[in-house]
Amino acid sequence: MEELNYYNIAKIDSHAPLFDLPAYDPVKDDETRVSLEDLRWKWTVLFYYPADFTFVCPTELKDMADAKAKFDELGVKILSASTDTVFSHRAWVKHEKLMEKFPYTMLSDHALNVADMYNILDEESWIAWRWTFIIDPDLIIRWIEVTSWPLGRNSEELIRKIEALQFMNKNPWTACPAKWAIWSKTLKPSIKIAWEVYEALN
Repeated sequence: MEELNYYNIAKIDSHAPLFDLPAYDPVKDDETRVSLEDLRWKWTVLFYYPADFTFVCPTELKDMADAKAKFDELGVKILSASTDTVFSHRAWVKHEKLMEKFPYTMLSDHALNVADMYNILDEESWIAWRWTFIIDPDLIIRWIEVTSWPLGRNSEELIRKIEALQFMNKNPWTACPAKWAIWSKTLKPSIKIAWEVYEALN
């Protein structure tokens, strides 16, 4: 694993630490492996959740599954991940009704290497926190989010952030203001608007 760790730790606007992990593919009902390097030129969401067979986690993954058509439209690869084994992933998908027809690959970071590299490991429980990373086609981390254990995430919020990041990627030197959505007004950062942002948006 060490040879893949070209970068020390996950940081915003920096290269994502590379990994190669075993995974469970629920669509094929089989084991596989996922290398982040193979996802270069794609937008990727690394969606870490604390554990299989828990309470909030299946509601989050069901929400992500329900939004698959939109993620596909945006060309985004979704990778769910936890520190569970591939065997646990499979058993969970087979027994939890909220996980029925779950469409995304489930990474198994059972050796804790990636959670450690990405600085998301709770060293008391030895499981990963509830983290989300948006990684651009150049494998640069463009969004990092962590939520409290009991708080579930929302795919609609994630989609808005992806749309904004993709827009800025296609339109360099453009900034998206608060609550930005497709077709909303953007900003061109400049000293000339430093005290006139209201006027720039209206």
